[in-house]
Parts: sequence; C-alpha cells; structure tokens
Amino acid sequence: MARTKSELPAGGPISAATREDVLLRLRRIEGQVRGIQRMVEENRDCRDVVVQLAAIKASVASLNTLVAESYAQECLCSGEQLDTSAVSSVIELLKAAR
Repeated sequence: MARTKSELPAGGPISAATREDVLLRLRRIEGQVRGIQRMVEENRDCRDVVVQLAAIKASVASLNTLVAESYAQECLCSGEQLDTSAVSSVIELLKAAR
C-alpha cells in the first residue's frame, strides 16, 4: 500500500549545499516562463511555444528529482532509517522514469 504524505518521515529545509543549485534552477525556469510570455505576446508560432513549454517541463522534472534526491539522502538516510543503497536504487529508478 502506498504511503500518504503524513506517513512519510519528516524532512527539513533544503541543505545549504543544494540550496544554491535549486535557486539557480528556479531562476532559470522563471526566465524560461517569461520568455514564453513574450512569445505569446508577440504572436509567435504555436510550435515554438510548445517546444519551450516542453523545455520548462523537463527543467521542472529535473529540479524535482534533485530535491527528492536531497530529501532521500539527507532526511531519510540521516537517521539510518533506511538502507542507503535501497534509496540510491529508488533514486536511479526515478531518474530513469522521467
């Protein structure tokens, strides 16, 4: 049976080591969104907009993987609650599935 959010072990803030990378990626995504807004305002071709939206989707998926990996490694494994090799396997599976 799948665990609900309330059943997951508590996390914490994103580590300082990961924070800068997360913020950089968020700023880049923000710039991509602004670019698409300009494209729409300028009546650019729909195909170009779709390509840029796909790029944003990939960027968000990559960021989500980074944050989930950080949570798994820094929060779940820190108290030796889980086998770190099992967590690593799950992370690799998630990366392959996106």
